[in-house]
Amino acid sequence: MNKAISYARVSKEGSITEGVSLDMQEERIRDYCKLMGLEIVEAIREDGISASIPLHERPGGERLTSLINAKQAGHVVALKLDRLFRDAEDALKQSKEWDRLGVALHLVDMGGATINTATAMGRFFLNMIAGFAEFERNLIVERTTEALRYKKQHLEAYSPTPYGYKRIGKRLIEDPEEQAVIEKIFWMKRAGFNTTEIVEALNSEGIPAKMGGKWHPAVVRQILRNDLHKEKRRVDKRCNK
Repeated sequence: MNKAISYARVSKEGSITEGVSLDMQEERIRDYCKLMGLEIVEAIREDGISASIPLHERPGGERLTSLINAKQAGHVVALKLDRLFRDAEDALKQSKEWDRLGVALHLVDMGGATINTATAMGRFFLNMIAGFAEFERNLIVERTTEALRYKKQHLEAYSPTPYGYKRIGKRLIEDPEEQAVIEKIFWMKRAGFNTTEIVEALNSEGIPAKMGGKWHPAVVRQILRNDLHKEKRRVDKRCNK
């Protein structure tokens, strides 16, 4: 089947910041389809739609999915990967589903090259791109974790300011009142209270959380795990021996 669906998208910022207007995308796609002998049966345009929204949740994406499921086309053509998908991993997952349906994904401009998953080479490159994207995400996580660990060790401010401390310039300074509450939380944990019971006790005593609101189990768990309170955890472990 040589029938294709053209897909073009710009976010709320539009073509000024992204440099890829809807008209320009469609022109590039038409030229590509003509070269490849593909007939565009429908051109889908999404204006003001963020890439963070999954394809199937976008109005045009929903239309695209319905056309594919109805076997109206055997090819989906977009200018770049980020026009259709949130990331390479998302693209890989969706392209595998389209492969199952006999639908090929075409990306017209991937750093000056084209990708066509109807070919073994195209699938290989898409897998490679997804692998590099995952590698980059893991590197970012590692760098962020290491930077946060350093800040905690040196009492440098980070966002949000953790319970038990106040921010003065770029430094974290202990807040005596909140530190007393943290001591109470660790004491209750050593005494055998579970997280829900600790929350109920703090709220019933009218002790405010960081922003003056109510306590929640997730907040208490975060305090119990925070490396800033590792000395209190050492006391906790000694008491449990």
